[in-house]
Amino acid sequence: MNIDAAEIAEQKAILRGHMMEIRAEAAARDPDAADKLAARFPIKLFERYGPIVAGTLAINDELDAAPLLARLAGQGARIVLPRVETDGGMTFRDPGTMTLEKGPFGLMQPAAAAEIVRPNLVLAPLLAFDARGRRLGYGKGYYDRAVTQLRATGRVFYLGLAYAQQQVDAVPVATHDLLLDWVETPLNSIPLFLGRAVAR
Repeated sequence: MNIDAAEIAEQKAILRGHMMEIRAEAAARDPDAADKLAARFPIKLFERYGPIVAGTLAINDELDAAPLLARLAGQGARIVLPRVETDGGMTFRDPGTMTLEKGPFGLMQPAAAAEIVRPNLVLAPLLAFDARGRRLGYGKGYYDRAVTQLRATGRVFYLGLAYAQQQVDAVPVATHDLLLDWVETPLNSIPLFLGRAVAR
């Protein structure tokens, strides 16, 4: 690891610690945030980028996507969930009627027998984001690798879910970090154009 990469990793680690506190405070102050986000989510994004939506089940103080996923399912979405694989990759699988199992980091995920499905719209949790679409996750790179693989076979819309308080001036990035196309919060929509085609 060169010095620049080490410095970026250190900056990310410091920001993660700070943003975990910020996110916890935001969650405590707005217990209805998940319902607010679900109610104001622009259905045009689903209509343009669905019908297969990769959702997420909240861990700790993450903004809970469950109400939004229920609304999208009511609109005809096929909801798939991430599964961390033994090789360090991440797939998206349709759990169907199978019971979810406990994965790494407290993640409840589909079983290994669940069908792998390619989503068109990926909803991702995060710790921080900025106006350029840079996302701070937990440092394992699962979403970066998974979305990169998906984009190798077609278009994918990459959307972050967050509290508004999770926006920062700048997220430190490494060369492998992917940019978000859009962020949805309980308060607003944040399209991140950056020269890419996004829903308007």
